[in-house]
Amino acid sequence: MSKITVIGAGSVGAAIANDLTIQGIASEIVLVDINTQKARGEALDIYQGAHFGTPTIVRPGDYSDADGSDVVIITSGLPRKPGQTRLELAQSNVNIIKQIAPQIVAHAPNAIYIIVSNPVDVLTYVFHKVSGLPENQIIGSGTILDTSRLQAQLARQFHVSPKNVHAHVYGEHGDSSFVPWSLAHISNNHIDYYATHSPDSERIHWTGDEAAREEVEEYVRTSGAQVIKDKGATFFAVAMSVCHICKCIFSGAGTALTVSTMMHGEYGIEDVCLSVLTIVDRNGVRGKIMNALTEDEVAKLHNSANRLKEVISNIE
Repeated sequence: MSKITVIGAGSVGAAIANDLTIQGIASEIVLVDINTQKARGEALDIYQGAHFGTPTIVRPGDYSDADGSDVVIITSGLPRKPGQTRLELAQSNVNIIKQIAPQIVAHAPNAIYIIVSNPVDVLTYVFHKVSGLPENQIIGSGTILDTSRLQAQLARQFHVSPKNVHAHVYGEHGDSSFVPWSLAHISNNHIDYYATHSPDSERIHWTGDEAAREEVEEYVRTSGAQVIKDKGATFFAVAMSVCHICKCIFSGAGTALTVSTMMHGEYGIEDVCLSVLTIVDRNGVRGKIMNALTEDEVAKLHNSANRLKEVISNIE
């Protein structure tokens, strides 16, 4: 038996609740929203299809209904508008997180919290400061979706399954994110070596130079904005990535994910939340994997941290 509470029944929250139901990840899902009618409608719509999958209770509720939750997912906040950066959203959504945190933590003090609302790194940091919870219980969705976008794009270029691509996005979930290319591997080979030694080498157009890498990184950084421009919002891929985090928590095995967590001197970075490879298990954050980054990659991580600290210093 597992219980997940989703705070926020907008497009992202509803998509997460629906995916959790389809995948049979939780036996009970509670949808909480300030718009109680919306939460009730979304919960009923999802529950009426539960017959076709794993039996799951899906219901609307308020903060008190989060009692006994194993995981609480926070999606509340204003969505990003076309042309708006995630960081421009900061103050309004910080205010919402500060309002939500004491109410939900009072009822689910032992849950693992997944922060999804943007700007996710800033809101994860604020949640650390206002919730009073142990740090292992707080996970920002971070660059897990960016990493999926990266792996999907490289899989397409290299004609392999995304599961054979081991490359990740570090830093801010936003414009200062970057790929540590020194760690990028395909089928146990460094990406540059694989390009010339795979059975598909003749149709792989990968030079491995700065321009090729920047083109991929630019795609990863801008594809979310492209989705917003084309359809008004991103929610399907976000929901799948958050459900993956939940599965990794419940499996208990320990899975390496690029999620946003508090930094305590790793790579010389303190007191900010951003994404590096982190082990997630039944207790939440087990710890970070200290991959050997190049000097240039460490500098990029510091740039990301400084960008986030600048935003944090300007919020109330």
